[in-house]
Amino acid sequence: MINTFKELEEIIKYKFNSREILKQSLTHKSFDEVLNNEKLEFLGDRVLGLIISKNLLKKYPNEKEGIIDKKYANLVNKKICAEIAKKIDLKRFMYLGSSYKKKDQKYEKISGDCLEALIGAIFIDGSLKNAEKFILNHWESSLKQSDFTFIDSKTKLQEYSLKKYKKLPTYTLLKTSGPHHKPIFKVTVKTPNSKKVTATGLSKKEAQQNAAKKLIEDLEL
Repeated sequence: MINTFKELEEIIKYKFNSREILKQSLTHKSFDEVLNNEKLEFLGDRVLGLIISKNLLKKYPNEKEGIIDKKYANLVNKKICAEIAKKIDLKRFMYLGSSYKKKDQKYEKISGDCLEALIGAIFIDGSLKNAEKFILNHWESSLKQSDFTFIDSKTKLQEYSLKKYKKLPTYTLLKTSGPHHKPIFKVTVKTPNSKKVTATGLSKKEAQQNAAKKLIEDLEL
């Protein structure tokens, strides 16, 4: 296992002082209900947000807050984390319970969560500077692409609905499920003369974005 840790450290270009915290960052709750990576994921998510926010403000000192927020949303999300986790083949190093090893469709989410936990572990084991170095190294191409102003799905659907019907899309929160510290939101969205589309997300905002994206695809906009 020491050799496995060493291989991962070479990939991420950071050598841990504590292999215990590295192991914890790679441990899913299905493997160990007590000593797992949930709290490190919580921390890593905040560290990632801080570093990306700082660098966006540095990169775009004259940009409006609303545009910065859109760029941020495109850089700090589960999809980007999952893509980076896949690039470094993180799932190969993860500790998973037998039930999860058989669920390939779950890997994208849990590997993205694990990447955030790894960021949290680097922050605790080293420093904010170490965490920033890791983040900027793996988010470099995404930060470069942030030169383009992305129009998110919710904004695009809103513009379409206002232009065609002079009304805003209607979002409805159906339910909230999951544990208190990590709820899952389920919402619907529709525009006048469209069907209702349902989607979920780890926040109300994310669920609305996912629902808007599905409706945009259904409307072929």
